[in-house]
Amino acid sequence: MQDNLPSPLLCGLLDLAIEAGKAVMAVYLHETDTRWKADATPVTAADLTAENIILAGLAKLAPAIPVVSEESAAAGFVPTLGHRFFLVDPLDGTKEFLARNGEFTVNIALIEYFTPLCGIVFAPALPRLFWAESDKGAFEAAVSSDGKLVNPAFRRLSASPLPSTGLRVVASRSHRDALTEEWLKSCDIGKLVCAGSSLKFCLIATGEADIYPRFGRTMEWDTAAGHAILSVAGGKVLTDDKKPLTYGKVAERFANPSFIASGP
Repeated sequence: MQDNLPSPLLCGLLDLAIEAGKAVMAVYLHETDTRWKADATPVTAADLTAENIILAGLAKLAPAIPVVSEESAAAGFVPTLGHRFFLVDPLDGTKEFLARNGEFTVNIALIEYFTPLCGIVFAPALPRLFWAESDKGAFEAAVSSDGKLVNPAFRRLSASPLPSTGLRVVASRSHRDALTEEWLKSCDIGKLVCAGSSLKFCLIATGEADIYPRFGRTMEWDTAAGHAILSVAGGKVLTDDKKPLTYGKVAERFANPSFIASGP
């Protein structure tokens, strides 16, 4: 038996992410009605449909584990959290979804004691599927254009050590701010890649990029799954004070501070 096979829980989460991704693509291929939330971010039928699929699935798969999901949290529903909970972004990169550039993802992460221990990032339009468990490793799964796993399914991921010069930087496509631009000017950059959603973490985990600076606003559900994949692949996500980015920040309404994600 392969030692990189996902646990039964992760297998269930993979199924949910793929099912949600198919629902997202069903909307993506047609005209999309969009409304704007109080925080001035867009939400579409794809966000809501994917969230319903994931929440219903998690209620059957792991009913004792509370779930914090983006659209439910925006509507004011946040469960009481213990040391273990799920973070879900049913459609990360809604602006990329609306721009029709394919750089959007379905994100599911399991948090234990403030740390993301497992995560799934599925980019159904590309299609690319990433998963990680702290005791198994980080992997990219081969998927067909209709979202089915292809054998051999898993390629182990390992983030590249940071080079001394010529950094391969991945930056946000839709959320670049003045601080990010200032940071970029201060670095010895060999290559700059713009990407949307949690794909930025995954590009570092695969060794396709070295570092991702983020000084603009993010929420925990935006980052948790990609953070898990990068960390298990050997990378790190540190805040301005060089401490690991943590999760379950209820007092901050799940908002993240600035951070830099990178290889080891």
